[in-house]
Amino acid sequence: MNQENENEVKQSLKLFIVLSRAFKALNEEINQHIQAQGLHPTEFGVLELLYHKGDQPLQKIGDKILLASGSITYVVDKLEKKGYLRRSACPNDRRVTYAQITDEGRELIDRIFPEHENRIHELMSVLSVDEKETAISLLKQIGLSIKDLSY
Repeated sequence: MNQENENEVKQSLKLFIVLSRAFKALNEEINQHIQAQGLHPTEFGVLELLYHKGDQPLQKIGDKILLASGSITYVVDKLEKKGYLRRSACPNDRRVTYAQITDEGRELIDRIFPEHENRIHELMSVLSVDEKETAISLLKQIGLSIKDLSY
């Protein structure tokens, strides 16, 4: 490997480390706020999805909030016990069960989401609007290119 390629490889590794550390720091900060509200971050993710996107088939929730499908039942059970969501059978297909946010779940998200959103904005305010747009574009480019790779 020549010097130029070696430097590119090192730069790629450095970018990966910086990106990973930034994500970890952001995630830990946001998760502290969520946990202070008495929710696990995955519980918040499910409630936030139902709040903004409406009823969802249980089988599809994992893909939408990046959670392993085996964990969905556990999280849904916990939220159901807390009274924040309920299961509902699909009238057209008995194999499909929907998760629905309850009034109590909606009230909880109504109360905590604005502060969550503001905290994320506060953490991201270190970047200008243009820098955020550039970061969004570049990170999308990385994510989409990975889907195209096959090993």
